[in-house]
Amino acid sequence: MSTVLLVLADSRFPGGGHAHSGGVEEAAARGLITDEVGLASFLDGRLRVNGLVSAAFAAAAVDGDWSTLDLELDARTPSPAQRAASRAQGKSTLRAGRVAWPSPLLGELSQPHHAIAIGALVRVAGGTPREAAECAAYLSVSGPASAAVRLLGLDPFRVNAIVARMDLAAVVDEALKGLPMLGAPALDLFADSHARIHQQEVRLFVS
Repeated sequence: MSTVLLVLADSRFPGGGHAHSGGVEEAAARGLITDEVGLASFLDGRLRVNGLVSAAFAAAAVDGDWSTLDLELDARTPSPAQRAASRAQGKSTLRAGRVAWPSPLLGELSQPHHAIAIGALVRVAGGTPREAAECAAYLSVSGPASAAVRLLGLDPFRVNAIVARMDLAAVVDEALKGLPMLGAPALDLFADSHARIHQQEVRLFVS
C-alpha cells in the first residue's frame, strides 16, 4: 500500500469529509437507520452504487482527461445537492492535496468532483488507477460510517467491523473495467431533502 493511498484514505486528511454524512443523516432522521444492521445494509448499497461510480471515475482520472471526466460525472449526478456536496469535497481535497503533492498539473482544476480530485492527486503523487479506486471506494463508506456513530451513538467498534468486512476489492475490480451508468434515486432524494431542511434548521452535517 502506497503512501498516497494511506494519506488520502486517512480520516485525519483535511479533505472536508467530516462535514458530509453521505445520506446517513437524512436516512437516520427518517428512521431508516437505527442500528448496526440497518447501517450495514445502507453502506452495502452505497458502496455498490455510489462507491462503484466514484471508484471508476477516480481510477479513470489517473490517466484520463480531467475536464471531460468531470463533465461525465456531473451528468451521472442528477441531484443538485449531491453535485454540490461532491464538488465541495473535491475542492477541500484538492486544497489539501496541493500542499502535500505540489504540481503545476493541479492548476487545471478548480472545484472538481471529489472522485476526480482523488484521481488527480493519485496521478501527481505517482500512484496507480487501482489505488485511486481503492481510496474512493473506501471513502464512500468510511465517512458515512463515522457519521452514523456520531448521529446514532452506535458502537464504534461494531461500526468499524462493518466497514472492515465489506467487499471493497470486488467493487474496485469492477470499477477498473470502465465508467458505469448507475444511479441511486433514494440517495438523490435524501440529499435534496437534506439540503432544503439544512437551510431551515441546524443539522450536524452539510449533506
